[in-house]
Amino acid sequence: MWPVLVTALAVSLPTFGWVMLGLGLRRSGILRDDWVEVFSRLSFNYGLPVLLFAGAARVDYGAAAGARYLLAGIITTFLVAACSWAYSILRQHPQAHRGLFVQAAFRSNLAIVGLALSVSAYGERGAVLAALPIAVLTLLYNVIAVWVLNTTLGSQTSVRSMFVGIARNPLILGISAGVLAAVVPLTVPAPVFKVSALLSTLLLPMMLMCVGASMRFSALRAGRVLVTEAVVWRLLVAPALLLGTCLALGVTGEPLGVIFLLLSSPVATASFVMVVAARGDGSLAANMIVTTTLASMVTVTLGFLVLLYVGLVGQPV
Repeated sequence: MWPVLVTALAVSLPTFGWVMLGLGLRRSGILRDDWVEVFSRLSFNYGLPVLLFAGAARVDYGAAAGARYLLAGIITTFLVAACSWAYSILRQHPQAHRGLFVQAAFRSNLAIVGLALSVSAYGERGAVLAALPIAVLTLLYNVIAVWVLNTTLGSQTSVRSMFVGIARNPLILGISAGVLAAVVPLTVPAPVFKVSALLSTLLLPMMLMCVGASMRFSALRAGRVLVTEAVVWRLLVAPALLLGTCLALGVTGEPLGVIFLLLSSPVATASFVMVVAARGDGSLAANMIVTTTLASMVTVTLGFLVLLYVGLVGQPV
């Protein structure tokens, strides 16, 4: 068990260590909020799209048509959304909070924390395996989130504006360009892949530091019971449903490891933006993000440890 524990910690500690470092630097005044905002915007608009483009351009889409790990992620997302909605009704959550709870349950931070964990575990292979699920699930997350928030908060976000926003998403554009380059096929210049390797080394740690620097513990006073339930669903129920789905579909090895790390990540920071835009409780949404980010340091490590111990996931590089 000890060697397996060391391996699991080698995957999770580098990722969450950067998050905690960012938190510490912000609280000490070294990492200022305006720097975090600028770097986050540059990373989201330029750095991450290049990184995801390079990963998507190396996917064998002939084999991806039968990518069961991607199918497991899609099925699990629908399962978690539907089951958490039913649970919220049974628990008689206020309607204004139901959308926040359901979004927190199904929406993981796969594009930053999940991707960083995948790269930490499997290197370049992890980035390649993660590219397609990130593209598909990002699209799916946005569609379900808009429907859930419109239904519970009565916001007037139209289907057209939702799809326009998705079409302009830099992550979607980067991955779509990578898919096009692989399918046509187009020759991608070698320097692009060198830049991608450099970004995975430098950009992801900086983005994780920005995640840590963005956490605000002042939000932790709001809705403790609901937040606790959201933590349980995001970090325990959702990964358990994913594991059951993967085993039913026969998904094991590196694909299981990557999809587990993507979908067991904390609540996505984008969920806060969508809740505020829909005139929901921003403090409660922020609380869910902060709490799941902190708790995921334990749950992701233990979950990956168990999967390693029983031999269901590929051995990290």
